[in-house]
Amino acid sequence: MKPANLGSSVGISKAHDRKELGPAMEEAAKFDRKIVIEEGVGGKNRKAREIECSVLGNDDPKASVAGEIVPSKEFYDYDAKYLDEGSQLVIPAKLTKAEMKRVQALAIAAFQAVDCSGLARVDFLMDPKSRKIFLNEINTMPGFTSISMYPKLWAASSVTYPELISRLIELGLERHADKKRNQYSL
Repeated sequence: MKPANLGSSVGISKAHDRKELGPAMEEAAKFDRKIVIEEGVGGKNRKAREIECSVLGNDDPKASVAGEIVPSKEFYDYDAKYLDEGSQLVIPAKLTKAEMKRVQALAIAAFQAVDCSGLARVDFLMDPKSRKIFLNEINTMPGFTSISMYPKLWAASSVTYPELISRLIELGLERHADKKRNQYSL
């Protein structure tokens, strides 16, 4: 259960049974009038793997290597991200070559499906048993600090922080020029 338009896992909770469903919905509704209810991935004794992939580009986006968050808690909630120590970042994620290519292709497809431009981080959940990959969310304004996954994934993909900043500026200017060609009135 999560608010539809918020980041940093604020307002997200898991309902393990019907009794927890109402309180989880109320918690999410504190932060947005729209909430998202998703089926859990994994199961009672198997935590879903949290896989992330950075995307960069406009009309011809590229995907970084994927990374994995190993949360200190049941899932990567606000506390696990910012308050508790113990969550681990695994870059690159321990995936087969085929799984890595699949995550990258799905990240680009998601980016294009919602007409993103510039940057996004696309997050997935992987069932630990079947290894099936599920799209979790698209972060259209991902964190960009020294501890954020977005620049770390590009660094692991041989794109330095200064190169990343330069490329984002170029992409912004490209998209701005493209939009200037549009007509906005009759």
